[in-house]
Amino acid sequence: MGFLSNDQLIFIFGLLGNIVAVGMFLAPVPTFYTIIKRKSSEGFQSIPYSVALMSASLLLYYGLLKTNASLLISINSIGCAFEVTYLIIYLIYAPKQERMHTMKLLLIFNMGSFGSMLLVTMLLIKGSNQLSVVGWICAVFSVAVCAAPLSVMRRVVRTKSVEYLPFTLSASLTLNAVMWFFYGLLQHDYYIALPNVLGFLFGIAQMILYMVYKNPKKNAEEKEEELAGNKEVVEMTNETESCSVDDPDKETKISTCCFKPKKSNANKKIEVICTNV
Repeated sequence: MGFLSNDQLIFIFGLLGNIVAVGMFLAPVPTFYTIIKRKSSEGFQSIPYSVALMSASLLLYYGLLKTNASLLISINSIGCAFEVTYLIIYLIYAPKQERMHTMKLLLIFNMGSFGSMLLVTMLLIKGSNQLSVVGWICAVFSVAVCAAPLSVMRRVVRTKSVEYLPFTLSASLTLNAVMWFFYGLLQHDYYIALPNVLGFLFGIAQMILYMVYKNPKKNAEEKEEELAGNKEVVEMTNETESCSVDDPDKETKISTCCFKPKKSNANKKIEVICTNV
């Protein structure tokens, strides 16, 4: 890529990052279509959209402070618009308790935290220090967001199911991290580049987990067969055959029971045969 200038490469990676990120912002559309169709958001959580709104807001503010960051501004403006739309739909169809919980999140987390940071950096910090402080805040928050899938990854390992880990989303996150890493690296903007290293690593880890546990039905069937093979059902039958024990001191036989394994299909059964004499 020696025939391209540094500025051209920055533009290319930034543009590709915008395209991939728009695809990620569109990913929840089927979820909200379901919410609108059911007229209920029960079973869904608003936390991911509150976190995404906070992340987009921080990066938008950082982009506004930074020079030549039009691509950073554009994608995070789009991100804010998407997340606000999703949250409005969620609030319309959420049960009362969830609606109140979401409102508290928005007031404390988005408006409170972001508003406080905005006021402090605008009123108390000036010049280049302002960009550095906001950059560090963005980097720390981005690292926290990148680490968020750890809970999902732990759940996949525990349940041995990729139901909660869509491969396309993991691949998109990985590709998005690559694009923004090079965008930041070429600009020597490590507040953008470094968090995306972590995003790339977590994305790769998620895809590896998906490949390992991508056949949950097969695993479940094997588990069921194992459980069925170990299941023992006691069947009582009254048959006058075998398993009787002679009392050496008496002429009559003593009624006794003996256990005999009996196989039927895949299940192991224990047949209890009693003799009464």
